Amino acid sequence: MAITKSLLNTPAEHTPNTQLTIDGLQVPGRSGELLIDLLNRRTAVNAQKPVPQVCYVKQMGPIESCDTCLVKVNGELARACSTRVVAGMNVETAGEAVDIAQREAFDRILENHMLYCTVCDNNNQNCTIHNTTAVLDVKHQHREYKRKPYEKDMSNPFYRYDPDQCILCGRCVESCQNVQVNETLTIDWESANPRVLWDGGTQIEGSSCVSCGHCVTVCPCNALMEKSMLGEAGYMTDLPATTLNNMIEVVKGVEPPIGYGPILSLSEMESEMRNERTKRTKTVCTYCAVGCSFEVWTKERHILKIEPTHGPANGISTCIKGKFAWGHINSDDRLTKPLLRDGETFREIEWSEALDIIEHTFKRIKNEHGPDALAFIASSKCTNEESFVMQKLARAVIGTNNIDNCARYCQNPATMGLQRTVGYGGDSGSIADIEKAGLILIVGANPAENHPVLCTRIKRSHKHRGQRLIVADLRKHEMAERADIFFRPNPSTDAVWMCAVSKYIIDSGLAKIDFINKWVNHFDEFKKSLEPFTLEYAEKITGVPVATLTTVAHEIAAADGTCILFAMGVTQHCGGSDTATALSNLLLVTGNYMRPGAGAYPLRGHNNVQGASDYGSMPNVFSGYQHVDDPEVRAKFEADWGVTLPTTTGKDNHQMIEAILAGTLKSLYIKGEDTITSDSNANFVGSALEKLEFLIVQDINFSETCRYADLILPAAASLEKDGTFTSTERRIQRIYKAMEPLGEAKADWEIIQLIANRMGGNWKYKHPSEIMDEIARLTPLFAGVSYSRLEGFDSLQWPVHADGTDSPLLFTEGFPFPDGKANFFPVAYIPPSEETSSVYDLHLNNGRLLEHFEQGSMTFRTPGIREITPNSWIEVSPELAAERGVTTGRYVQVTSPHGKARVQVLVSERVKGKQLYMTLNSVEEPVNRLTSSFTDRATHTPAFKETAVSMTVLPEQGENPLPRRNFRYGTRTPQPGLEIERKWARKDYHLPGTIAADKLVQITSTTV
Repeated sequence: MAITKSLLNTPAEHTPNTQLTIDGLQVPGRSGELLIDLLNRRTAVNAQKPVPQVCYVKQMGPIESCDTCLVKVNGELARACSTRVVAGMNVETAGEAVDIAQREAFDRILENHMLYCTVCDNNNQNCTIHNTTAVLDVKHQHREYKRKPYEKDMSNPFYRYDPDQCILCGRCVESCQNVQVNETLTIDWESANPRVLWDGGTQIEGSSCVSCGHCVTVCPCNALMEKSMLGEAGYMTDLPATTLNNMIEVVKGVEPPIGYGPILSLSEMESEMRNERTKRTKTVCTYCAVGCSFEVWTKERHILKIEPTHGPANGISTCIKGKFAWGHINSDDRLTKPLLRDGETFREIEWSEALDIIEHTFKRIKNEHGPDALAFIASSKCTNEESFVMQKLARAVIGTNNIDNCARYCQNPATMGLQRTVGYGGDSGSIADIEKAGLILIVGANPAENHPVLCTRIKRSHKHRGQRLIVADLRKHEMAERADIFFRPNPSTDAVWMCAVSKYIIDSGLAKIDFINKWVNHFDEFKKSLEPFTLEYAEKITGVPVATLTTVAHEIAAADGTCILFAMGVTQHCGGSDTATALSNLLLVTGNYMRPGAGAYPLRGHNNVQGASDYGSMPNVFSGYQHVDDPEVRAKFEADWGVTLPTTTGKDNHQMIEAILAGTLKSLYIKGEDTITSDSNANFVGSALEKLEFLIVQDINFSETCRYADLILPAAASLEKDGTFTSTERRIQRIYKAMEPLGEAKADWEIIQLIANRMGGNWKYKHPSEIMDEIARLTPLFAGVSYSRLEGFDSLQWPVHADGTDSPLLFTEGFPFPDGKANFFPVAYIPPSEETSSVYDLHLNNGRLLEHFEQGSMTFRTPGIREITPNSWIEVSPELAAERGVTTGRYVQVTSPHGKARVQVLVSERVKGKQLYMTLNSVEEPVNRLTSSFTDRATHTPAFKETAVSMTVLPEQGENPLPRRNFRYGTRTPQPGLEIERKWARKDYHLPGTIAADKLVQITSTTV
């Protein structure tokens, strides 16, 4: 089977350009499209009987395993899923031969699957087996159901596999091999009793399975199911196993005399009844910024499952966090009432008292010290609307521009670098462009763990579409292992090799001079600035050989579109903005803007860190990056809000901490941000928080920052409110309320409005849609954004024009500067703020894990994730471990000039030499106790990645901090896909409908 794997985020072209005959009628079609897609469109439009298709999922493409979609093409039986439309072809979707083939194919499936739908947790009107039984009007099955000699596998915390119900369609294998591209699942086709395997074995636990949930999502029956569904979904599915089995036997016993019709009718009634108590609500993931959207199925407050279908960013894809890590929603320690400090503890108070305290204290501090004695930190996890009203509270009600968000900790240098060069500080295109690029260059990012669904698109294109992959990183993570070229620059030197590659490309005549002359300013100045950056100089500073840099330069210059993906490995340095600038300069040199499949992609970390800044929670800009010191902009907001606004830039997060210690900042209001575990130099930040006169923390759980608070306000979680998030690809999407807030918690925008009105704001928002209407009215970047245009799974990518047209690809007609041209922006090499020494002789790197988010404030509240990864650790290279005499599990004390942490060692070949890597998933021993207060020169983003440490070996030898059940111990089993040819080669297989015995004789059923 030589079928090209389709792009997952780019819709296939279906505009008709030819004619064919279907069931005697002339039908327009598109040459080369899959016949099954054309047939399905006709079914949807004409309400015709659908062609059965058990294994086909449009997002994945043909698998060819079930044979139920057999039709006649030019007189011969052919699978509609893998047949391409050709001009003049003649297709028959009905008739005796087709009917015999389809029924024979489905009868083989029923041999592997026991139909007991009424008491099945998957009887939810979306079971492909149930629905196909109805489509084919199956009365009886010819082959008797045959059990398999395997037990259910319950070893994974989140889902189970039941081989006895598995129909061997291979959907799960295809999704694992070629959508998720984790390459864990296979089927042992040569076995007497084939089944799905994990790393070639029969147990999920301990395999390379990352619990992404792809396989569960695409399973057409109940063979793979979420454990959260078991015993919860149906009216009779929570019965004791013995009773349930007895009921199944009764169902199977009455099938021979009455047929499946009445039995299915009963199950359909029961599944319809489930709709009365099962709510399906569209939402957007609240972890990273890929922007995965899906339906959350709830039964009251119980989360049954996450069901991805057709989200614009993810389609059928999820990761472990989006699919399963929702324990924080109903955790026992959710904040449900306001808490007031009472000595060293807190006591519950009523909302009225909390608002009284806020009003009195805010007014006192403002009167005594002025509005700039108050400051506000917004959340990258709250909605766009909540970011907007937070900055409006600061500016319009309090009268200060002291407002910021956690983009200051990670993303602002990327924004700065892009704004300097191309004007907009966001992704140049969409995930669709990333998957179609000729070359992906990943710098200082680990998307397989931090942006896993986006990364699946790269892995698929790299595996099946010839996409080239280059990775530059200190650490050999998964994408480095997969890369065509991987190199390890010395810490904080990425800007050097980027400038050197740019110089080499220009000097070698490989630059896109026509593009530069037409679209970019300051080329001569930029070219002169590159004179010091020879390849030899770059090798000296970065440690990357000249030959490697030469190869990288030629790859970029030759590629049919280059996308550069980067993240905190670029931004969290004292020269982070300059590195992002150098990266954008390189793209301009090679003409990799203004076209599909190219550009800069700063991979945003939090679900709404892009939106938090977009909607004005920054000290220097209103929503849409309109500057506060621009009199015309300010006048527009003043006229709309009826207030006089402050004129000068406020304090950012970093400056707020310094102002507290200087005694000029008295009050801080933190919304949805755990500052003490997020900001750098935690000991320094903690000393500042302790000095505050008045600290408000607003959150869903009691965070570490709450320990410093004077007043804690209980906020609603994402599933408990409406609003919008903006993803890394500038995609604005709605979230819908799936359940009421727990206890007396309130949506953040409601709390902010209550405070604003106590301070004289007179706000009257009744719904977040009204806030968005105000944003659109005041913000050209979002002029056409409205809730009606974001209904359901609809989305918009900014800029959004007043007529609703959006911008999946930026810069199609020029750059957002007065002359429409981009700008080369020369940079110089800035050495790291901390370098290793005789005392601090090791370099400490740090980052997230796939299964945890940040320090784990949400993920640790999901028991299954605690089981898989209960601890943090520090990765030590084998050579350093041998030198220092440490083994995995040994406790060490890591010390920097700023603090110390006690942590266990994990010896790992991912790191090299004197490089250490510490995971972020710890509150007790957080990495930011070790990091400094040094920042990026331009944005004050902490230099988290520039930390020199020493390591002292402690006497305690503990167990491995990474349990053996963790997926990192697994060994993947890569295949091109399902390898269906191996099934076809079995002696017991022939194409259905091709021998006389395939004609099924239907038993006459008793009339009831």
